[in-house]
Amino acid sequence: MRTAAAIDLVAAARTDADLFGTDQPARRYRELVAALHPDRLPADPAVRAEAVDAFIHVTTRWQARQVTVLGDYRLRAPAHSGDLADLYDVGADRLLKLPRRPADNDLMAREAHALHTIAERGDPRYLPYVPRLVDEFPHRDAATGAERRINVLATAPGLHDLDEVRRAYPDGLDARDVAWMWRRLLVALGLAHSAGIVHGAVLPRHVLIEPAAHGVVLIDWCFSAPAGTTIPAMVPGHDDAWYPEEVPRKRQCGPGTDIAMASRCMSWLMGSRAPHELHAFAQGCRQRSLDARPDDAWRLLREFDQVLDRLYGPRTFRPFTLTP
Repeated sequence: MRTAAAIDLVAAARTDADLFGTDQPARRYRELVAALHPDRLPADPAVRAEAVDAFIHVTTRWQARQVTVLGDYRLRAPAHSGDLADLYDVGADRLLKLPRRPADNDLMAREAHALHTIAERGDPRYLPYVPRLVDEFPHRDAATGAERRINVLATAPGLHDLDEVRRAYPDGLDARDVAWMWRRLLVALGLAHSAGIVHGAVLPRHVLIEPAAHGVVLIDWCFSAPAGTTIPAMVPGHDDAWYPEEVPRKRQCGPGTDIAMASRCMSWLMGSRAPHELHAFAQGCRQRSLDARPDDAWRLLREFDQVLDRLYGPRTFRPFTLTP
């Protein structure tokens, strides 16, 4: 597109459809920007002035077009991409979770139910170990008519998932660092299990840590289920090795389901650096049968502390960083 034609098109456009068309708006936008970009303009001052004004108008209109309004929230580009949803930073330390497919609405509803239930029944001292649901609502797409369930979650700065931790320590993590992560993960599970909820997807990407303060948050409750029922689905990209057998076989789940997955995460973090005592402890949490596994995260935490005391003596704060 020539510069003069681009200037004329911008001047004549009254709507976004006039300006960008309806078939390939992104392609039209690129053509206009290429024709009007200040670095490519002719020397004529009058033409340059018109082109710069048109360039500013095009880019401003395009940026405004990228804002999507859902309920009371204005969305731009996703801040994170999860297993089944995109997450948008909507300010005030909140993330809006928008499923990519309406078919996953039931999983979004499971997350909302789980977080509501834990908030109502859980010990308030431990609620920071799970996300806080601050809003939920349905949204119907005006163009397609598809309805999607939306959850808005409170967030906190400085969190990193266990995949990041393992990348920082590819040869395995010192068991003394894994110990505080394991302890706090058991607290999160104890909180949920006391409310009758099984997380169902305790995987590295769903366990977030705050390195400096030794914080842990267990996220993504979309795969959760009431204890005694079945986990609805498995997280895409994770084979059966991450799951105890009752999940892929669609059998009854229980607290031992989460406990097995949590111990798998911790063993994976330590790798070959796991002391024999902790390796044996983890193996005991991953018995093949659900009935043979521990089913009380609070009692298991006390047993874990006894193992740690025998290994390392009284607990002391051990600074941790993601830059070894």
